[in-house]
Amino acid sequence: MAKNTFNYSLDFKTVDFREHPELYRVGVGEQGVLLVQPYKSEILPHWRFKNPEVATASAQKIFALFEDYLRQHDFVGADMARKFLQMGFTRARRYANHKSGRKYEESPGANNEGLAYPYSSGSANKGNEVLPQAEDALTNEKAQAAAIFKDYWFQAKDHPEYLRQKQEFRDQYYEK
Repeated sequence: MAKNTFNYSLDFKTVDFREHPELYRVGVGEQGVLLVQPYKSEILPHWRFKNPEVATASAQKIFALFEDYLRQHDFVGADMARKFLQMGFTRARRYANHKSGRKYEESPGANNEGLAYPYSSGSANKGNEVLPQAEDALTNEKAQAAAIFKDYWFQAKDHPEYLRQKQEFRDQYYEK
């Protein structure tokens, strides 16, 4: 396994990543966001994107948790908060683009078998036609919510202390 690859073979029901940060890998994008404990349980209750008002309160709370984790030198927690902010953007964008939340035409069988990642994961309908984008996809309330999360996500991913701790974490726990 590559040194930065997220390790899905771990027993996520029993591993406490606060006690065992050496087992954590940043991975790509939002990998592990709904698996890594205790952070999932600490952050998920605050993750909402129904409309701009709800998204603002959610993103502010998650960013405050992000900053708290940084202050505690808990890089895994900070990275998980960053992932929740990113996921707030991506999920709100999905609903901005497709009111139902479904991006692909449905079909009776899986059409993603044998496809390379990322098409091999997620929806079994990934090999199908993409549904039309909503006419107001750039202006509706989910688009506004996505923009709020994007702003906080970018603040988090570019935060100087986050970047410092990320490098420190890699230096300490990743193979050279």
